[in-house]
Amino acid sequence: MMMMQAAVETANALSNGLLGAALGAGLAVIGAGIGIGLIGSRAMEGMARQPEIAGTIQTGALILAAFVEGATLFAIVVAFLVQAGVFAALG
Repeated sequence: MMMMQAAVETANALSNGLLGAALGAGLAVIGAGIGIGLIGSRAMEGMARQPEIAGTIQTGALILAAFVEGATLFAIVVAFLVQAGVFAALG
């Protein structure tokens, strides 16, 4: 009986860790999509209002999009590290 309870607790810890990692990665990607969408829409609006500085706005928008992608990649790596830590702790 004790062995079965330990197996259930291990399975619960594993599933909770994997669920947390999956939710973290998913939320990071959703946030990045929203952020890049907002950057793109505001950049297009700015270029439409002031076409003479469209190149400057486009450069700034690309840099901001790269920062958003970098933060997203960092969040996904952290989620994978959480997942690896769960496997290592149980393993």
